[in-house]
Amino acid sequence: MFYTDYKLQFPVRVETPSPVFARALQQAIGGVEGEIRVAMQYMFQAWGMKGPGSARYRDLLLNTAAEELGHIEMLATAVALNLEGAPLELQEEGAADAAVGSIMGGRNFRQFLSAGLGALPVDADGVPFDMSHIYASGNIAGDMYANITAEGTGRTLATRLYHMTNDAGMREMLAYLIARDTMHQNQWTAVLEELEAENPQMPVPNSFPQAEENQEFSYAFLGFTADGAEPPAGRWSEGESVDGKGTFTTRAMEPMGDVPTPPAPRPGTYPQTSQLPDQ
Repeated sequence: MFYTDYKLQFPVRVETPSPVFARALQQAIGGVEGEIRVAMQYMFQAWGMKGPGSARYRDLLLNTAAEELGHIEMLATAVALNLEGAPLELQEEGAADAAVGSIMGGRNFRQFLSAGLGALPVDADGVPFDMSHIYASGNIAGDMYANITAEGTGRTLATRLYHMTNDAGMREMLAYLIARDTMHQNQWTAVLEELEAENPQMPVPNSFPQAEENQEFSYAFLGFTADGAEPPAGRWSEGESVDGKGTFTTRAMEPMGDVPTPPAPRPGTYPQTSQLPDQ
């Protein structure tokens, strides 16, 4: 159950409205790096969290998910404020104004046509967020790694938006969001650190017995160059593995299987006659 106090999490102000920047802000709302993504990801991870001792991690996820809903509200408010002042009719005098010119130039027609100069659950190209980038595996370590990635890409996006604008109000809001991304990267890493203190977390899932995997390839870095040259060397190719359970090696990969022989097509699937076996 969720509650609201009708107030923004952080002040949102725009000194110089810009429909161009309003479109850019849509990426932070409905883009794959955006706030809808992380809000839904943390909620579904929390709702699917099981096992003894998981309650506080579930609470952590839900609190952060609620925060991310507030970020969506902030950004939607910022979009509306950046669209403020654009003419309601594209043909009226003043259509040469920079604001409506941006709309007429295709910056984001739907913010005008579909939302009445408001935000939409879409990215900067107008593509609706379809939930396909929600990662909630039910494995706490796997989910935490996914969350660190989500916050890393989100912070990268926010810093790019920060440098796209000189508007003091927008920079103030983005500086706050960037700081929260910093915290969230740290808190998800802290969960992994806490779990690691109890027992090793890698490889994920650590509940699967490694004796049942093909251990010849567990820590081998494989090269797939056509000439069979050695693949690039680095920390990943020699020495103790990061999980401390093996030693990295390097080898050029050679095919171990035969040329695949697909089964014959069934007549009822209507291939061409040349595909059918001899009758």
